[in-house]
Amino acid sequence: MIQNTPAWRPSRIAIGGIVLVAIAITVAAFFAGYIPLKTRNTLIRTEAAFDANALPRVDVIKVGRASGSNDLDLPGNIQAVTEAPILARADGYLERRMVDIGDRVQAGQPLAEIAAPELDEQVRQLKAALQQAREALDQAQANLVQGKANMELARITAERWASVVARGGVSRQENDQYQAQYQAQIAGVQSLDKAVSAQRSNVAQAEANVAHMNEVQGYRLVKAPFTGVITLRNVDVGALVNAGNTMLFRIAQTGTLRTYVNVPQVSASNIRPGQIAHLKVSNLPGRDFTGSVARSANALDPASRTMLVEIQVPNADGALLPGMYAQVRLSEDRTSSSPIVVPGDSLQVNADGTRVAVVRPDHTVHFQKIEVGRDYGDRLEVLSGLQEGDTIIPRPGDTVREGVKVEPLFPVNQNGAVHGLK
Repeated sequence: MIQNTPAWRPSRIAIGGIVLVAIAITVAAFFAGYIPLKTRNTLIRTEAAFDANALPRVDVIKVGRASGSNDLDLPGNIQAVTEAPILARADGYLERRMVDIGDRVQAGQPLAEIAAPELDEQVRQLKAALQQAREALDQAQANLVQGKANMELARITAERWASVVARGGVSRQENDQYQAQYQAQIAGVQSLDKAVSAQRSNVAQAEANVAHMNEVQGYRLVKAPFTGVITLRNVDVGALVNAGNTMLFRIAQTGTLRTYVNVPQVSASNIRPGQIAHLKVSNLPGRDFTGSVARSANALDPASRTMLVEIQVPNADGALLPGMYAQVRLSEDRTSSSPIVVPGDSLQVNADGTRVAVVRPDHTVHFQKIEVGRDYGDRLEVLSGLQEGDTIIPRPGDTVREGVKVEPLFPVNQNGAVHGLK
């Protein structure tokens, strides 16, 4: 009997084709993943071997000298060039006040007036005493005139009696009496003359007292000693003031201000009178005020090792006010050759001393001992140990050791030029 095969049963040829396709796909996937992976692993091993044999790369710079001038930034306090308290010179009550704080005044301008009736009474008393002294002088002068007349009469009488006694007409006793009277009149005139001198002295003293009191009375009108601005008013109308004790106002001259700065010892020798200074204040951004060094203490404060320097700044527009805090920049002109400078973070300080990592021409590292000068914060002066043009590592890490060979990498600017420390 012959049996028919169902139509749905696959043939052996179809099954074999499916198997072949699956095997082809598996082989293709194997080669597509394994070969790139092997290539990548080979490349990584090659790069690792290259890096293991390559020299460590380090950033380096060439050291140079500092510029011919150095800017020194210091804090400063602004003060008025001339500032003075105005005190009362007369006792009394404040009758009028003509100015207040912030007013600009001229030299000699009246500021206030003091009512002092006691001074008026004293002036009247002194004037009366002066009149009495003058009358006493007139009386002494009249007595002197009378005394001189009496002396002249006694002289004539004495001469007559002397001529008569020579002829024997009168006794010598009577002549001696008239001669004595004449001598007494001479002494009297001398006494009266001294009395006149004494009265003249009394008159001069009385006149001086009156003049002094008139001057004191003039102090009732308080005037500005110089041109400036009123910075303080201490009294008001009706206040009792005492001569020499009560401060009425405080005046400051603000046309030119002075700023005091404390210059460190390392820069003190470079400061000189006339040196230009630039001031900036925080509440006036964008403005630069130019002044000059007026004087210095020429001595260091032993506590802070700084020198006090006064800088005068013109203030025609009144923008600067006494009492302000300012940042002062002084440009130091170096008197000798400029020193070598290195970055502040290039130092290594340990038991071996202060050192920097120098890259020699053969690319080996050597830690060179140096002597450090002034510290500018981000830069340091090197007094000895380095030469201009030496190559150093600005930030040596733990991998940088003595004698190790490195590959130096110089910084490159946008133009492609290699540059070192400025």
